[in-house]
Amino acid sequence: MAGDITTIARPYATAVFERAQETGEVASWSEALGLLAAIGGDPEFAGLIDNPNVPNEVARDIVLKVAGDALSAEQGNLVKLLAENDRLVLMPQLSGLFEEMRTAQDGSRVAQIRSAYALTKAEQQQLSAVLAAKLGGSVELTVELDKSLIGGVEIRVGDLVIDGTVRGKLAKLATELEF
Repeated sequence: MAGDITTIARPYATAVFERAQETGEVASWSEALGLLAAIGGDPEFAGLIDNPNVPNEVARDIVLKVAGDALSAEQGNLVKLLAENDRLVLMPQLSGLFEEMRTAQDGSRVAQIRSAYALTKAEQQQLSAVLAAKLGGSVELTVELDKSLIGGVEIRVGDLVIDGTVRGKLAKLATELEF
């Protein structure tokens, strides 16, 4: 499901990033999207968005009221557009994708690492160096511990996914054996 949401969010994030570059307001948009991600990531607000009895206009007005004067008119228009298209749920993903584009523009990339065990600093540095050599440019790691992976690591850099987890290998084996 997360991949589907990212796929839906990508055109919005791309358009926002291009507009931010045009106007020279990349930092302002980064802050605004961070605020919107915080609002959209709130469990109570997420429940409100998922409630079919709450009109999108009400959710939109709540976002705009909570954000207050922190959003420019253009950034407020983004919130209105997302509400009109029933896409307020994308706010956290928009921020993440925007930041990926921002770091890629600076010649670096963000790699999201999910690991079944805690990685040492040396392992993180080695992983960063290997990814930097493979992808060309510097790589910033964000590491998340996920015991459900059983063992190994999953690496995500933009659309590239490297699944070296035991869970992933078991899923692949199950598919091949038609379970």
